[in-house]
Amino acid sequence: MDIWVIIPAFNEEHSIAKVIAEIPKTVTEIIVVDNNSTDQTSTVARKAGATVVHQKQMGYGNACLKGLAHIAPMAQDKDIVVFLDGDYSDYPEEMPLLIEPISAEKVEFVVGARTKALRSKNSMTPQQVFGNALATTLMRWFFKSKFTDLGPFRAIRYKTLQKLNMSDKTYGWTVEMQLKVLKQGIAYDEVSVSYKDRIGVSKVSGTVKGTIFAGVKILGWIFKYSLK
Repeated sequence: MDIWVIIPAFNEEHSIAKVIAEIPKTVTEIIVVDNNSTDQTSTVARKAGATVVHQKQMGYGNACLKGLAHIAPMAQDKDIVVFLDGDYSDYPEEMPLLIEPISAEKVEFVVGARTKALRSKNSMTPQQVFGNALATTLMRWFFKSKFTDLGPFRAIRYKTLQKLNMSDKTYGWTVEMQLKVLKQGIAYDEVSVSYKDRIGVSKVSGTVKGTIFAGVKILGWIFKYSLK
């Protein structure tokens, strides 16, 4: 069983090496997807030991899909794919918490939930907290979900990820994955993870445009699936 780590990155030259350094050495490959950065993200990531692939089409989902295309010729059904952010807000050393339930064949998908007790005071903006609460509440109402977060730090069996046929190219990637897991009756779990202030400004919640667009995308996916 191999473990593939995919990190979408846009202008993360000041944080990406720290992220890579704290990823457990047991992983098979770390893939940093440079999403059209204008800084030295690629150079820094490569020097830190990651494989760098380039995705010029902007969008979080686009970057994740590019990373998956890279591992497709090598990944096997039993392998595990881990996604995390490149801004150093996650704790990469906590990766075993997400991997263990899958490797033990208890579930196929695990989300790292940024619980209040384990995150630093200002690591999530008020709009992030509200948006997560709204989205997960709707998911609970419509789908009897037990998710409490749409956190980017997550792990999933490769064959399961293939079955989801992921398509969102921007901010809806995380909620699309969770909704499809729910709709397909795939075994999942959520584990509490730590969360800290990112290095740099959030590409989503750091701007009004990003916040609104992300909110529309997330709610759009939820209501779309509630009608199916």
